[in-house]
Amino acid sequence: MHREPHISPYAESLLVHFRRVEFLKQEAVSLPSLDLNQRQLCDLELLLNRAFYPLCGYMGQEDYQSVLERMRLADGTVWPMPVTLDVTEKLAKGLESGASLALRDQEGFLLAVLCVEDTWKADKQAEALAVFGTDDPAVHPGVHRLLTETGSWYVSGKLEGLHLPQHPDFPELRLTPSETHRFFSQRGWRNVAGFQTEQPLHCAHKAMVLRAAREAGTSLFIQPVAGHPRPGDLDHYTMVSCYQEFLKAFPRNMAHLGLITLAGRQAGPREALWEAVVRKNYGCNHFMVSEDHGDPFVHDSRQRFYPLGAAQDLVRGLEEETGVRMVPLRPMVYVEDRAQYVVKTEVTADMTVKDISSAELRRRLEFDLEIPEWFSFPGVVAELKKAYPPRHSQGFSILLTGLSGSGKSTLAKILYVTFMAMRHRPVTLLDGDIVRRNLSSELTFSREHRILNVQRIGFVASEITKNRGIAICAPIAPYEQSRRLAREMVSQYGGYIEVYMSAPLATCEQRDRKGLYAKAKAGIVKGVTGVDDPYEPPTNPELTIDTTEITPQEAAQEILLYLEEQGYIR
Repeated sequence: MHREPHISPYAESLLVHFRRVEFLKQEAVSLPSLDLNQRQLCDLELLLNRAFYPLCGYMGQEDYQSVLERMRLADGTVWPMPVTLDVTEKLAKGLESGASLALRDQEGFLLAVLCVEDTWKADKQAEALAVFGTDDPAVHPGVHRLLTETGSWYVSGKLEGLHLPQHPDFPELRLTPSETHRFFSQRGWRNVAGFQTEQPLHCAHKAMVLRAAREAGTSLFIQPVAGHPRPGDLDHYTMVSCYQEFLKAFPRNMAHLGLITLAGRQAGPREALWEAVVRKNYGCNHFMVSEDHGDPFVHDSRQRFYPLGAAQDLVRGLEEETGVRMVPLRPMVYVEDRAQYVVKTEVTADMTVKDISSAELRRRLEFDLEIPEWFSFPGVVAELKKAYPPRHSQGFSILLTGLSGSGKSTLAKILYVTFMAMRHRPVTLLDGDIVRRNLSSELTFSREHRILNVQRIGFVASEITKNRGIAICAPIAPYEQSRRLAREMVSQYGGYIEVYMSAPLATCEQRDRKGLYAKAKAGIVKGVTGVDDPYEPPTNPELTIDTTEITPQEAAQEILLYLEEQGYIR
């Protein structure tokens, strides 16, 4: 169906009039549909509410190529990040220019209709090199996501929005760009500095942003990212509650809190510039930039990927064109002698500096230790304690991995009985064979399906862990990729203990109660792990147990001792 979308490029949003909504709903019944993933939903929302102004839809090839090469749209407008809709090859080849595509959320609710202008196969290696500065997925998580989680075919075109993605949580914090413009105007805020964050904020952050805002002469718009969590992030409700408590520490009428569903790319300087342009659309004429802004390793101990200060230099260098002034964020540390926070570069050798790392903070929360008031605000600590109860009150999952016959099922049953007798947490046993019958009966033993099977186990275990239970998982789990996915899903909610049952193949063959190895060697069955399908030993398990040397009861005792040492049981 060939048509032009009924959208003015100057509209406050790309949402159509309510009378056209009914027409589009009827039209969409016969249209091809795409259920968007979480990343795509984030992009769609910011397109529809004009946070991505001047974009009226997904980029075509000319804009896309210009953004990669020059950090500008084809007309010269500064825009550093490709905003594209990735689809399968089958869907892309079924769409002609002028056709329409219905865009839906993960429950099938119609959000928008895309008037297709073009489809093409992207060179994702070239895109990665341009956006991230490398095409190696092993050294940059953004490259890994682009190459493994993003489709190779892109669809461009203008959008007609019916509804923004639904967010029943914290509606008062989810202002659109036009709403924030009006809010700032009503408060008389002429100069507003945007501050984006994805982590809990403490006393050092308050000292840092307050100093930066006062030096720049601005009010403060604190806008955390919501809706696109990464492995290890705190749950959304805890994060927002912490931000609400953090805001109480600021002077009245100086700071406002909002949420943004921005699917960040971790692209360093480009990321910082992109975020600055987006904040301009929200009504900010200043944007706070740290020296390692947008770096993929900003929250861990690894060396930064991008040069320190590069993000600040890029945003500062384009201030005249973007209309957004770069406000540098300078790290601050607590000086005990002065009982106050001082800019890190101003600390002298005679000063006593105190700090608590993110890992140490989590340890103190999990072991119910004191969090000093110089480090964080009581309200923030109270919210964090709800998310990080003492370990003996947390849920946890144990993944027993190893070859068939290594003793996983026997050990799992002993642990199950032991935990049930303790009677302090609900316990669930997810044995490999039981899961195959009840959760993954349609799956084959291909690599893809084996990874999916462990991913399903990881999801179930994460739900059990989140609800303060114990999950004992005993699949073969032969691939490191699937075990890593399970770890990421579980560890954000509680403990994750990977136990490598390292019994050698010869021992497992002797135990062969199912006759599996005998059938494999006779050619009766194919794809048996350890025979004609590989087993990748874990790279960093919490425990390694060789069951040729000890009994199942002794192995269980090793695990119980480890759990006691780590504070999960007592």
